[in-house]
Amino acid sequence: MLFVLSGLFMVPFLWLVLTSLKPPAEVFDKNWLPEPFYPQNYADVFNNRPVGRWIFNSFVVAILAVVSVIFSSSLVAYGFARLRFRGNKQLFALVMSTYLLPSIITLVPTFLIWKELGAINTFFPLWAGNLFGSAFYIFMLRQFLFTIPQDLVDAARVDGAGYFRIYWSIMLPLIKPAIAAVAVFEFGAKWNDFFTPLIYINSTDLYTMALGLSTFKEELDQQWALWMAGSVVMTIPMIVLFFLAQRYFIEGVTTTGLKG
Repeated sequence: MLFVLSGLFMVPFLWLVLTSLKPPAEVFDKNWLPEPFYPQNYADVFNNRPVGRWIFNSFVVAILAVVSVIFSSSLVAYGFARLRFRGNKQLFALVMSTYLLPSIITLVPTFLIWKELGAINTFFPLWAGNLFGSAFYIFMLRQFLFTIPQDLVDAARVDGAGYFRIYWSIMLPLIKPAIAAVAVFEFGAKWNDFFTPLIYINSTDLYTMALGLSTFKEELDQQWALWMAGSVVMTIPMIVLFFLAQRYFIEGVTTTGLKG
């Protein structure tokens, strides 16, 4: 059953890849296999649009977003999981309630804040918000931190380690699977994000790949083979990332929530 369902989910992607290898005049023919193979579509994509620049921009935004959200969310999660203070549960509930708030509600005030800061048409609005953490990732990491024995923390305190030293030297290395899961989720979210760059980015040179791909309709109208090739180019980094982090990702997702 798993094999059959996986095959069904693979059909659209397989059609995408095969179509990207067809000559432009044969995109909508009845044959699935390209006859002949036409890999020139990929060269044409890079020659017609600054795809290399867009991919670089997407990597910059995604990596900055991943690093910032991992540091901020893990630090907050460590505080909720290991520090005992009055109002801990109430404050955690307040943080989690922000996850229920639709982002569209804060769109206008957030835009005005970035405009006042002079950050429009820069990468900052695309990733800097992650410096304040994410409720979903805070929850994930907090639940994972609950699985770490308290004896390790007590031993570190006996040796004179402070709260930040315990977090940096003990907790972070032990929650690598959860961090890998957060990294994959956040990288995918920023890599595929179309709406945020559409709002904040005006210069073509600063487009991310998701936003740049939408310009194919204007510049390469009706050239479906090039659209398909561009879509494959955009998909490849996410596939590579998932396979590289698959073991840690699955462990991080399945272990989260066992305690708490």
